[in-house]
Amino acid sequence: MGEVYQKLMQCFESVRRQTAFKPKTALVLGSGLGDYAGKIRVEAVIDYHDIDGFPVSTVSGHAGKFIFGYVEHVPVVCMQGRVHYYEGYPMSDVVLPIRLMKLLGAETLFLTNAAGGVQQGMKAGDFMLITGQIASFVPSPLRGENMEELGVRFPDMSEIYNRDYIRIAKKCAAELDIDLKQGTYLQFTGPAYESPQEVAMARLLGADAVGMSTACEAVAAKHMGMKMIGISCISNPACGISADPLSHEEVKKAADAAAPKFQALVTAMIKEIDASCR
Repeated sequence: MGEVYQKLMQCFESVRRQTAFKPKTALVLGSGLGDYAGKIRVEAVIDYHDIDGFPVSTVSGHAGKFIFGYVEHVPVVCMQGRVHYYEGYPMSDVVLPIRLMKLLGAETLFLTNAAGGVQQGMKAGDFMLITGQIASFVPSPLRGENMEELGVRFPDMSEIYNRDYIRIAKKCAAELDIDLKQGTYLQFTGPAYESPQEVAMARLLGADAVGMSTACEAVAAKHMGMKMIGISCISNPACGISADPLSHEEVKKAADAAAPKFQALVTAMIKEIDASCR
């Protein structure tokens, strides 16, 4: 048993000592979107500090807690704050929470983030449905000895974001009268925001939004056989698209302003996806 797998099982056993709750859906809340946890009928809350060996987020706006409970009738586990590669953690620690939620029972993963808009016409407060991703600028979470207990050595990545879930997302957005854009998400390492030249490069590569999370998590989840949906809250036009300087406060402010629509969309999608899996 490798060191990474041992650490994962240590975290799993630590959580199981604190709750027996079994989620069906896992939800990762990005910068400024943590308030969605208030929509959950809570059964248990576990602080990341209380999980043996668990990596702890150091970013402002990330509460650092697992919330276990129900969205309507759907049992969920919600990450109120994520760990980023730029915080100095090894990639195996960055994706450990995703792997842990799968071991706890989650089959569906709902990824959210705050991102810079590269697609022309995007503005702060827009939502982008992630239909594809580029993870080539961060280390692969699958590098090193393969953990056969989790998945195969060479997992297929031709459909990372589930097509049926994408269809459901579009349907829910239309019913709620939410303008839901779609496109490809590209993850850079951070923590510096992208230069105008890097944004131009991302655009040439086919990216529609850029950020510092999510893609590596999606790779780890796909390796374990999870079905995924992803939404970016566009916090700002990326550098070079807008002439204004970027700041973390701006990201949080835009996400906060978009929160009511985001919450309605996420709730509708969780219910519809759960119904489709029955």
